[in-house]
Amino acid sequence: MENNHIDQQFNEASRLSEEPTVFPGFEKVWEKVEEKLDQKKEKKRMIPIWLPYGIAASLMIGMGAFYFMNKEETTQSVQPAMAENKIVQKSYSNTNIVKADSLTKANIKEEKKEIHSTVEKLATNNYPAPITVTISNPSPVIAYRPAVSSVGVPPPVIERHLETSDKAVNIEEVVMMGYSSKAKSAYSSSNVSIVSNTLSGTTPGILVSGSPKNDKIMIRGVASINQVNNPLYIVNGEVKDQSYLSGLDSDSIENMQVLKGESATSLYGTKALNGVIVITTKKLSRKEKKRLKKLQEEINKQKQLTPISNNESYDAFVENPFELAQSQPLSTFSIDVDNASYSNVRRMINNGEKINKNAVRIEEMVNYFKYNYPQPQNENPFSIHTEYNEAPWNPSHKLLKIGLQGKSISTEKLPASNLIFLIDVSGSMNEQNKLPLLKSSFKVLLDQLRPKDKVGIVVYAGSAGMVLSPTSAGEKAKIIQALDQLQAGGSTAGGAGIELAYKLAQEHFIKNGNNRVIIATDGDFNVGTSATTDLQTLIEEKRKSGVFLTCLGFGMGNYKDNTLETLANKGNGNYAYIDNMQEANKFLGKEFTGNMYAIAKDVKIQIEFNPEYVKSYRLIGYENRKLKNEDFVSDKIDAGELGSGHTVTALYEIIPNHVKSEFIPKSTDLKYTKNTYKEEFGDELATIKFRYKKPDGDKSKEMTQIIKNENNRISSASQDFKFASSVAWFGLVARESELIQKKSLSEIEDLAKQGKNKDEEGYRSEFIRLIETYKTTQK
Repeated sequence: MENNHIDQQFNEASRLSEEPTVFPGFEKVWEKVEEKLDQKKEKKRMIPIWLPYGIAASLMIGMGAFYFMNKEETTQSVQPAMAENKIVQKSYSNTNIVKADSLTKANIKEEKKEIHSTVEKLATNNYPAPITVTISNPSPVIAYRPAVSSVGVPPPVIERHLETSDKAVNIEEVVMMGYSSKAKSAYSSSNVSIVSNTLSGTTPGILVSGSPKNDKIMIRGVASINQVNNPLYIVNGEVKDQSYLSGLDSDSIENMQVLKGESATSLYGTKALNGVIVITTKKLSRKEKKRLKKLQEEINKQKQLTPISNNESYDAFVENPFELAQSQPLSTFSIDVDNASYSNVRRMINNGEKINKNAVRIEEMVNYFKYNYPQPQNENPFSIHTEYNEAPWNPSHKLLKIGLQGKSISTEKLPASNLIFLIDVSGSMNEQNKLPLLKSSFKVLLDQLRPKDKVGIVVYAGSAGMVLSPTSAGEKAKIIQALDQLQAGGSTAGGAGIELAYKLAQEHFIKNGNNRVIIATDGDFNVGTSATTDLQTLIEEKRKSGVFLTCLGFGMGNYKDNTLETLANKGNGNYAYIDNMQEANKFLGKEFTGNMYAIAKDVKIQIEFNPEYVKSYRLIGYENRKLKNEDFVSDKIDAGELGSGHTVTALYEIIPNHVKSEFIPKSTDLKYTKNTYKEEFGDELATIKFRYKKPDGDKSKEMTQIIKNENNRISSASQDFKFASSVAWFGLVARESELIQKKSLSEIEDLAKQGKNKDEEGYRSEFIRLIETYKTTQK
């Protein structure tokens, strides 16, 4: 029934009544009328026909309008919107009550039915039923007010989900909440978060932090000296960036494995210091593979666009050319036990940097690894081992491998040491991968020393000074305290530091002992004696004192490789690049005796090739260690030192006489001299001579060995031959050599795997992983 018919019904009911003022149930009807009037949005005023009844109707309309206006103001209140529905019971006397006619009774009965039905449904349905509500034009706050349906229009039925009774329950309060529509994208999360959550929830040892799309994943139980704890990600056997995971759906992951400690580094090398997350995916669709490939290309492109500050210095050099054996049968060079080039190149590859080809010294890369050469069986300080087989990068060529194995001396028989730590504390060392890493590295060295060994500390920045006079290694706490107090700042007076360190070493010189200065720096000398030629002159002069030198390089960005290479070459020394604690443990821990105790010095090699079998040859690497042929017999010429248990490997590429090759140099016809060779030496391919001095000696001794000509295939080569040649091959590719025909990284990797051997320490496995990483940067 519409509201504008209420007045007519009331007038009709009053007209039929004998008593016009009241009738039975008048108060209940009156309250019902007021509730009806509350819902009216448009109020119409009617002029009654009958004046007495019109006055009564006007009074009711006025009271209803006043009540409605009061409710409107309440709805617009800024107070929290809370609705209450309290029932107040009042008692009324039965005076002035009249009987209702049949029409009135029917209407009242219908109204009560509607009221009871609505109240019962709302009051007892307190279980949240699943109702779909469609809201158009949502507003910040939606208030709901109980409504009474008009007679004849049934209210919507609300399904009950619990057993309820017919007893009405008062509504204590209604909380009104604001709703707003959200776009569909607001509910979707990125794949990287999904993968991160998968790693965190299903794989033990994983810690995920940060916000979505910027998740930081690390493996519990690992630490990094440079405060970067990012693990290595291996997806289907390939090294991937964490950004790659953003395109990987967790539903496509079939298996995940977390590796840390030695189990990680033995398989994946130094890049796995912070652990490895190995992910194997299910068989991906062609569309998914295409999408991930596009993502990897974008990642690689972004890396190339990222500017890298680089002020590093490397001496340029030209790789050794092929020589004609008939006109140049002799080749002479000094051994090189340095291995800084390999760890430095490894750092570049792992950081996604372009390799500086002048940083690639192939002999240092090959000599980074140990080989299974036999120990010397006589009084000589080293044994000699040779192997002749195919050159893998030029199949028609041959490769000659020459290996030296230094005699291993037990720790008990090693002489007492007088070590002076020369530490750069200038401002350029104020980085996590420099001075802090340096301190940790020297603590590894301290663990190898005995009480009879002594350690002194000299530092230099704007000037040089002694921090600790030579102290017994038994007082380890005192030495560590002196190290921990060092702070970086100021300029770099490297020349002054070298002067003071050698002076201190000479003052505490141990006769027949191990006297050595260990310089740790980024090589950035800029005060006093700083030019490379001046430092070379200085170190050559100090070499005469009988004090050996070890150079340890740290850091990147302003690293001066050329300075440290010069110091080591001219100072009876060796040189290593320390980029992490694994490298520190290798050079200063596991290989301590080989790097710190010399068993022979000024070791030179001279080889004479037989032109009957050798058309042309070239030495692989050793460009800055080549000597004049006449220098071989001169004891005044400095050369490299060999340490206890150390191995040294050299490689010659040979073009046999019967082979046609584009790399054979053109010969020059001579008018007055005719180059001929004797054919009376049978199957001798070459003769090798070695000269060396004792660590405290001045006169050289000589050793000789004959190499036979053989026609072996690479399949029959030893594992050491295969691995050493794979390292050299990789170096040639990284240097962009113009003297090789085959440059396939996959073939290099396959050859390295064939020569992996047992690899208990994991260094060969690391090299294989390095090739895989380098391959991804070349796509």
